[in-house]
Amino acid sequence: MRLFVAAYPAAAALDDLALRVEDLRIGQAATAGVNTRLAARPLWHVTVAFLGDVDEERQDAAAAAVDRAAAETDGQPMLRLAGGGTFGRGNFTTMWVGLAGDVASLQSLAGTVRAKLRRAHLRYDRKPFRPHLTIARPGQRLPRNQIDEDIAELSTYAGPSWPVTELVLVQSHQGPHPTHVPLHRAPLVH
Repeated sequence: MRLFVAAYPAAAALDDLALRVEDLRIGQAATAGVNTRLAARPLWHVTVAFLGDVDEERQDAAAAAVDRAAAETDGQPMLRLAGGGTFGRGNFTTMWVGLAGDVASLQSLAGTVRAKLRRAHLRYDRKPFRPHLTIARPGQRLPRNQIDEDIAELSTYAGPSWPVTELVLVQSHQGPHPTHVPLHRAPLVH
């Protein structure tokens, strides 16, 4: 099973972002029928740690590691979706929205999650944590100048603040219609 640990923005933050994305060229193109690979709103999340393929019998160990990380966290980081950018080039271009606010606490939380996964002998992606929310994977389906214009418009975007109230262990199913299934929730103490 393919697993990751996520933090989900509050509904008000997602509502605000959805309105902003509708006005971007990527959103307008998607509405017009262009397959910009716009991420469906139920998939919008901030990946705290990506585990990848994990044997099903190790799911409980992953959930326990997330619980231990949540128990060691002091408070709920206050964040907001803000700014944006791209990863990759050409066919691998990914558009994202960044985070502002108490990002240092979120980075610390991500470090704690990774430490608990390591102690549980669970593999995870060791790339540096880059807090973001993926909004689309347009590749070359949208001209680069339009992607750049969207990123320029996102540079001034700042959505409403929201607290990270829990960590969620999620199973992802890839394919033409990806889905995410929450498997375990670990509340962060306020």
